[in-house]
Amino acid sequence: MMQTSAPHSFHIPVMGLAYTIDSPIKVARFGIASTISIVEDNLIEMMRRYYYNAIRENYIPIPATANDYRAKRITDYLNLVNTIVQQQIEKLRAAAFETGSEIVKYFELLPENNTWKQVYKLLMQTNDAIEKANIEEQLRQQIVAGSIDVNIMTKADKNNYDHSGALLEDGSDAVAALRGYANSNLRESTIVFSAGMNPRVYNYLEKCPQFAADEQGNFKKKIAIKVSDYRSAFIQGKYLAKKGIWVSEFRIESGLNCGGHAFATDGYLMGPILETFKTKKTELTNTLFELYYKSNLAKERLIPNQPPPIKITVQGGIGTAAETNFLQQYYAIESIGWGTPFLLVPEATTVDEATLQLLCAAQKEDVILSKNSPLGVRFHYLRGTTADKEKITRIKNGKPGSPCTEKHLAFNTEFTEEPVCTASVKYQRFKIAQLQSLQLPHHEYEHRLKEVLDKECLCVGLSNAAAAVYNLSFVKNYEAVNICPGPNIAHFSKIVSLQTMVDHIYGRTNIITHPNRPHVFIAELHLYITYLQEQLEEDVLLNSTNRTKYFTGYVNNLQEGIAYYLNLADNGFIQDTNFKSDLLSAQDRLKAIVNNKVMEY
Repeated sequence: MMQTSAPHSFHIPVMGLAYTIDSPIKVARFGIASTISIVEDNLIEMMRRYYYNAIRENYIPIPATANDYRAKRITDYLNLVNTIVQQQIEKLRAAAFETGSEIVKYFELLPENNTWKQVYKLLMQTNDAIEKANIEEQLRQQIVAGSIDVNIMTKADKNNYDHSGALLEDGSDAVAALRGYANSNLRESTIVFSAGMNPRVYNYLEKCPQFAADEQGNFKKKIAIKVSDYRSAFIQGKYLAKKGIWVSEFRIESGLNCGGHAFATDGYLMGPILETFKTKKTELTNTLFELYYKSNLAKERLIPNQPPPIKITVQGGIGTAAETNFLQQYYAIESIGWGTPFLLVPEATTVDEATLQLLCAAQKEDVILSKNSPLGVRFHYLRGTTADKEKITRIKNGKPGSPCTEKHLAFNTEFTEEPVCTASVKYQRFKIAQLQSLQLPHHEYEHRLKEVLDKECLCVGLSNAAAAVYNLSFVKNYEAVNICPGPNIAHFSKIVSLQTMVDHIYGRTNIITHPNRPHVFIAELHLYITYLQEQLEEDVLLNSTNRTKYFTGYVNNLQEGIAYYLNLADNGFIQDTNFKSDLLSAQDRLKAIVNNKVMEY
């Protein structure tokens, strides 16, 4: 079974809407994989216009009145990105091996254990002209682009209707985006589904032959599912395998130590979750292949004679070469997602200057696990952004809520027949009036009011950075930016080059600015303890007493996770000198919360 080995052992996950919207154009020619969000098609149309102009080709608008316009915009943008990257690769292959050239940068960026990095070093040491020419030719042939991947957040799947008001068949946001990707000319590419299982989206995959394997088990387009635990991977993998669809990657993300939307587990920690994947990967692969084989046999399709590979990757709060190496070596992780730190690398991501400076100055308390998302899912959010300030000003002026121009998160029908977004002016007016009529106790009213007012427009706020960077207009007269880094941003405080960030990832330099940064496992553990404490206090505030079983299970899972980590430390698997003492401190903190009266309803 042929497999293309990726040049790098890390990838850049999707971040926000704008922040990785054109990352492949920035980094793919250096062999680095990155992921584009294809949720916001108006943003994609804006970027189509920008890049057609940038390469001096004719931009033909795809208006919202066009049939299947959303899918067509996505298909064309992905084709455009692919064309640009392929042109960059050809130019890079033809470049001279001289200081400052992109071909030199390509090989300088590679990890030290990469075979072709060693050949490149040999080139740098030889003076024989014939030998140099031979080695250079070998190296040129080995240059490959990083994967151009895409992300669909399955919960962002608003229904759409035609001009007569009839529901568009296969026309919902996520399904149309999937179709747009499937019809693109991307190859050796992966679509990443996040935010849980959406049967409508998964069922549509059966209509997409682009995801089928050949007899050797190779895929032109692959499927990855972002999960926070093994059970989710098993359930979603089986659901698709029964339909004859193979999941090529499970992208494990920490439930809380991540950027953007946070899908907390019931106290299950990253280490034990990775251990489960490590010990059950063979069982998972065989179970899925048996279902996959039967389904494709019944459909009379080509079937590989052995299970295609399943990659296990991980992301969320990882910040050092030591953590990266441990995860890869101990858990056999095939790629590590480095997200938040790359927000400080303009060569890789698209962040406006004002927000860059805010990220550089961010401290631990500036990143909050908010309730700002209209999806009703917890959301890591950076305080002090222009969107945050604009929201506060509207509230002070008695005009809460956002204009809802994009409507991708318009799902609420509590007060209206037509779904609206909970961050919108319309919804917040209705909801605040309802709260005022209920005559709630003051503390409960203030708590519930804050939850309403916290909601913020993400469609525009997470898109505007690209408009600011490229001097474009996304939504006229609305330029505010919000951003959703993970807590890890507090340990990175300066803008760096792509070379410097990659050198940090591979341990060739160190850009961590916080002297006491905890190990990624410890940081996540504290986030889960804080989350527990917050939920307990909220239940007391709202006089809720029906979650005792949930809290008991949550605490038990944390305690089992701590025991697992103690075993790792005692057996010398984690070399961090502060790991065990930090772990014991976290254990004491958990015990104090459990013993506190807040646990007594």
